Amino acid sequence: MPRAQARVDLAAIEANVAGLRGRLTGDAALCAVVKADGYGHGAVPAARAALAGGASWLAVATAAEAEDLRGAGLDTRILVMGALCATELERAIGARADVAAWHPRFVESVAGRAPIHVKLDTGMGRLGTRDPDVADATVTAAGDGLAGLWTHFATADERDDRFFDEQLGRFRAWALPHRERRPGLKLHAANSAATLRDPAAHFDMVRCGVAIYGLDPFGVDPAAHGLRPALELRSYVAELKACEPGESAGYGRRFIASQRTCVATVPIGYGDGWRRALTNNGDVLIRGRRFPLAGTVSMDNLTVDVGPRPDVRRGDEVVLIGGALRAEEVARRIGTINYEVTTGLTARVPRVHHRDGEPPGEA
Repeated sequence: MPRAQARVDLAAIEANVAGLRGRLTGDAALCAVVKADGYGHGAVPAARAALAGGASWLAVATAAEAEDLRGAGLDTRILVMGALCATELERAIGARADVAAWHPRFVESVAGRAPIHVKLDTGMGRLGTRDPDVADATVTAAGDGLAGLWTHFATADERDDRFFDEQLGRFRAWALPHRERRPGLKLHAANSAATLRDPAAHFDMVRCGVAIYGLDPFGVDPAAHGLRPALELRSYVAELKACEPGESAGYGRRFIASQRTCVATVPIGYGDGWRRALTNNGDVLIRGRRFPLAGTVSMDNLTVDVGPRPDVRRGDEVVLIGGALRAEEVARRIGTINYEVTTGLTARVPRVHHRDGEPPGEA
């Protein structure tokens, strides 16, 4: 097998989208967020799977990402959620994308050439305007080009944090009067966590990213929300050698054998996105059994302590994400979030798409 490979089950993405749609209130639509190459899963195949599962919109962060989707023949509505400079705006317009705005000056530069979604910053503190008066002026400037009103939650994935409710209240107070005057406006606020947490946040559309890939937005257990992880990361045992007491493996001798053991070398490392912070701080699966990482994760290799009498052979498959080893566990070990783990897998790792183990057809 290749030195490293990410296998992505498109049937899981489709099923996750269908399951999330079944949770939505009223006629709320689902927008599948496929930015950052579909959170590392492959944007175009993920988008197609999401649409097959019932998504009716796609969202990305950049104009280039919208262009990639259009270049693949996808005709669905696409929202570019990120900031756009003048050059990027022209590219977004060329890709027939909806764009985000929060100031009348930007609306003037759009000049009616793209649908506009006005963003109120209700507490995230990044893009959008905090001033409802400026947001109102942006709505007025958009005129007939206004397509939606939106915001983004800062703490939806923190179940006991009440700031989520404050943000929701601010958005409702600003957005609902506008929709009373213009019933066709699409209101959207919920990310994956908010979609699962509170139906009151569903409005006319939800924007689900992490959950469509089968990752738990709360960082615990995807199965608790009926989600199927779509991505498995695999490598193989390239070398196997005895390690006597006092002998070491890897840079800095961060693993020194205290007793006779065997060390397996696996040809994947931080050049592939397997973080150096996992040094002596993670497990892999070989033949269904857990074995600990032993020594420094280097750019191209890592080493695993497989014990003194291992039932392990050169060429055996090594699972780094998959089965009992979820991305949530990897993330907890290094103090991050599950979708940083998948998004961080580099282009050096081929993505192999399938549907329940079978070739996917068009991907």
